[in-house]
Amino acid sequence: MEPARFAVDAMLGRLARWLRVLGFDTTYDAEIDDHALVRQANQEGRVLLTRDRHLLRELRPDRALEIRKDDPLEQLRDVVGALALPPPGELFTRCILCNCVLSAPLAPDQAAQLLPADFQAVPSPVRQCPGCRRLYWSGSHARRMRAALEQALPGWMPAGTGA
Repeated sequence: MEPARFAVDAMLGRLARWLRVLGFDTTYDAEIDDHALVRQANQEGRVLLTRDRHLLRELRPDRALEIRKDDPLEQLRDVVGALALPPPGELFTRCILCNCVLSAPLAPDQAAQLLPADFQAVPSPVRQCPGCRRLYWSGSHARRMRAALEQALPGWMPAGTGA
């Protein structure tokens, strides 16, 4: 079974980021109109996540889920439950900004050239987005995000899921 893929409407940008943290292929464009969004979701076999009841009623996407909660982590919990999504093997495998799959860990000397001076000695692997070139490593931000996920989805993620 292929992993779930999502198209997220303009009202759910923060949910899109959380889905990407979990490794789900999630398109998000705040500027796309409803017709183009539904067409994209249908053509690419994506589940459309929206808060827009009019879009669901009038445009009738092939696969969709209405999001009813306001809090992004509650939205994520509802998506995981409604679609019975499996937990990820690893967190932070996609860029949270542009959805690209992150590179393999960079060699330490290569990472040192790219990291800000304050972070030259990060003990974890450093990965880079091939699209927007953003760098990722397991710092305090990643630990806070993992803790938020564990609180929102207790017992869902296996212990040791990489961060």
